[in-house]
Amino acid sequence: MVTREAPQTNGPKSSTRLVKTRPISSQNNKYPSGHVALGRCSYSQAALNEQNTSTLGPSAAQKRAIFLLSLATFSSMAVQRICDAMLPDLSRVFDAPMSLVGHVIAFYAVTHGLMQFIYGPLGDRWGKYQVVMLTTLGCSVGALLSALSQDLDQLVLARIVTAMSSAAIVPLALAWVGDQVPYGQRQETLARVGLGTMLGITAGQWMGGLLTDTLGWRWAFGGMSVLFALVAALLWREQKQVSSDTPDAAPTAGFVQQTASVLQSVWSRKMLLIALMEGATIFGMLTITAAHLHHTHGLSLTLAGGTSALFGLGGVLFMGTAKPTIRRLGEVNMAGCGGAILVASFACIAFSPWWALAIPACFFTGYGFAMFHNTLQAKATQMAPQARGTAVTLFASGLFLGQSLGVTAVTQAVDHLGSAQVMALADLCLVAVVLFFVRQLRKRNATDLDRS
Repeated sequence: MVTREAPQTNGPKSSTRLVKTRPISSQNNKYPSGHVALGRCSYSQAALNEQNTSTLGPSAAQKRAIFLLSLATFSSMAVQRICDAMLPDLSRVFDAPMSLVGHVIAFYAVTHGLMQFIYGPLGDRWGKYQVVMLTTLGCSVGALLSALSQDLDQLVLARIVTAMSSAAIVPLALAWVGDQVPYGQRQETLARVGLGTMLGITAGQWMGGLLTDTLGWRWAFGGMSVLFALVAALLWREQKQVSSDTPDAAPTAGFVQQTASVLQSVWSRKMLLIALMEGATIFGMLTITAAHLHHTHGLSLTLAGGTSALFGLGGVLFMGTAKPTIRRLGEVNMAGCGGAILVASFACIAFSPWWALAIPACFFTGYGFAMFHNTLQAKATQMAPQARGTAVTLFASGLFLGQSLGVTAVTQAVDHLGSAQVMALADLCLVAVVLFFVRQLRKRNATDLDRS
């Protein structure tokens, strides 16, 4: 038997006490250096430290950074969804079919997804907060180019430029939270960051329709350019207080090694597949919701865009009640209930003969999505803690590549099948996605791999 000093943290000052432990034979020790054996489990010392600090809340500097990152994610999601309600007007202005006009969304999503392969390792190497700050300024330039576009091809190119910068914002903000906040508190903190995301979806859809109906679509992009510039300035002002995000040394692994370390895990590959299918089904249906209400029920673009924008307000409701909801339901029930609400709400939007029913349905699609996606996000931040920036950006890549596939598929199919039938097919695919994720989540949580 040997003795060691164990810290006491219950009093106002830290003290030590002597405890007896069994010596571990170096011959029989199967755990690598820096690990501690706990029954059948092995945790790194960093993981143990994370558990010991799980009861501490974010510092004042972290709270300010989280708020500013929420503003950045708000802007990123607003510029992403701002074209949803514009599509019918852009089709009229440029005299192009919906299948071509849909490129302003589809090409944006493709670029957004592909750029994740760059920003993940870049964030791990140079600092996630700093990369978000610089790319927010890049989004201001891209939005300005969109406002100045003279034809559809120029607008699509400007959207690609915007996506090249916007791609970094949401995943690196989530990865930064993953680095700073212990897993026990992470889902609640991600919900606060997600508040900006959901409000951004709402603002983008609603303002896109409103400004297109009143001042013209160019003003929507001009306003986004100003907003991004202001957010970039605020992030720069706070940069000195976020020194903890800057790594002490650059990671030795290159891009290929970091990506391989994520993809070698079966669980990571399943998570990426789920993200791909989630993006294709949910955002595919969301993209044509405003156009469906406009063509099927004769709503103005402002009213159709405002109704579909309730998706974001539903997400806001969840974010506001996330803490008690997460603790009451747990991860598995959150994913299952959120998925069920999503499926039922989209079915109502597709087939209801009364447009008024789309008001609560759009609201609850957002609420259900927030429940489902918040759980998925929390798991994504824990896929590969040793390369969290790369892991989360790969997750985002799957989500946005799925969105691109979904948007392309639904905009092509709407011209042949009709919006209600296309939404029904996508909704059936969503049922399979929800069931698969719930099943895999239940298996994962039966272990303690995430210490959940």
